[in-house]
Amino acid sequence: MINYSQEKMPEYNPLVSIIIGNYNYDRFIKKAIDSAINQTYKNIEIIVVDDGSTDSSREIIAGYEKRIIPVLKENAGQPSNYNAGFAASQGDIICFLDSDDIFLSNKIATIVNIYKSYEEIDWCFHSIQLVDENIQPVNKCVTENYVSRVCDFRKRLKAGKIPPNLPPTSALSFKRDLLEKILPMPTTKKMPGSDHYIKYMAVALSKGFILAEDLTLQRIHGNNMGTLRKDRRHMRARENLFTGYWIRQEFPEFRKFANKLFAVGTASNWSIGNNDLENVKLISDYFSLIYLREILNVNFIVIYYYLKGKLFN
Repeated sequence: MINYSQEKMPEYNPLVSIIIGNYNYDRFIKKAIDSAINQTYKNIEIIVVDDGSTDSSREIIAGYEKRIIPVLKENAGQPSNYNAGFAASQGDIICFLDSDDIFLSNKIATIVNIYKSYEEIDWCFHSIQLVDENIQPVNKCVTENYVSRVCDFRKRLKAGKIPPNLPPTSALSFKRDLLEKILPMPTTKKMPGSDHYIKYMAVALSKGFILAEDLTLQRIHGNNMGTLRKDRRHMRARENLFTGYWIRQEFPEFRKFANKLFAVGTASNWSIGNNDLENVKLISDYFSLIYLREILNVNFIVIYYYLKGKLFN
């Protein structure tokens, strides 16, 4: 374990913004907010973005008064929470926390010292511990084989290759200067939850650090937006389709990567029956944007991943 304490960094005391996104998680949100408040590192601001909840979430948020900054908005999905939370933030370092997850108390102190120790990095992602609704450990891992190290995936993405497994939202942090290049991001209600765009573009644009230390507890329950969902293949297809489409529009210099993501999403859509009308329309729209040579290349990749999926499923 890498042990970074706040006492080692008196000369580096950046403001850290913790942005908590919430939608109808009144049974979880208090522990999420409390875990942000109870950090050992104290130069923080806590922004809670409520995405149009219809349960008692907003009453719970109001109870924290001036200890947090509430952002109350109409329902528009997780990507819109990133945009709204970042717009309300002032921090030099930005951390995201889903309202059904929990930060360990040393999380912010640890990542602040990573940024202090490696001045060339603009993002820091870490491993997580999966837990159940009652915060008991789950015997599964989505961030296995992590090794603490500086990572540079920029050439990989520029060449159209997908980076190694990156962790979910509550394990992501960024320097403000980097997020200003990425946000605001496109949004749609057709894909209510995804962190693909923000983390892929972060690793496409800058060097960062992967930390093999569990600093977040991620709850696994019946309503998770992504991790271990029963309909994960359907959701992953749509995530890759929309993320590829958006990257192609916003960052055309990464068109090879956008094409790869879109091809993987298309292959997944085929494998689950190709009966999702929204996905089919998006595929048609994307092909209308790209050149004939690219269409042929994308279709080749689609067939490759489709046959590969049939072989190993």
